[in-house]
Amino acid sequence: MAASSSSSSSTSTAGGVTGRRGIPAAAFVEDVQTYLTESSLDVNSSLAFLQERLQQYRVVEMKLLAQQRELQAKIPDIEKCLDIVSTLQAKKGAGEALIADFEVSEGIYSRACIEDTDSVCLWLGANVMLQYSCEEAAALLQKNLENAKASLEVLVADLQFLRDQVTITQVTIARVYNWDVHQRRLRQATAAKES
Repeated sequence: MAASSSSSSSTSTAGGVTGRRGIPAAAFVEDVQTYLTESSLDVNSSLAFLQERLQQYRVVEMKLLAQQRELQAKIPDIEKCLDIVSTLQAKKGAGEALIADFEVSEGIYSRACIEDTDSVCLWLGANVMLQYSCEEAAALLQKNLENAKASLEVLVADLQFLRDQVTITQVTIARVYNWDVHQRRLRQATAAKES
């Protein structure tokens, strides 16, 4: 059920229905009687299975939404860092010092005068910082920005696919339930006629 980070978009499954990146697809049920016969399930088992699948979709949706929020927060940070590196490169050799205000701690700022520099330090995560030349830093940040935007596009497509599966599953639950209610009424009507 969990979405993998591979780039494969669709895979075939047993019923000719396709899934996306580890998310199984929900099959639309045209004929409930045929569906129940082919799946070898009674109405209650089928409804329990569909409810469980719906819950699994909701869990995956929450995970994907969390990933989407992280990427949406990360992209502006990368863009800001790329702008700063570009500004440093533009000021390089011009003999101008760059004045910058930066946050030392929450609510505490300091002013820095950045002289002509050939390198910058980038946080890579997990408390790791590396020094890069301005050109290398710009290339790395640009690559990270492109990867983050591509990942965001894939996540948005995954979320749309997932929402479609949720809708199909909800419709299937309603169809199976309504079919069961109809069958019970028919049995009651038949029993009433016989008595």
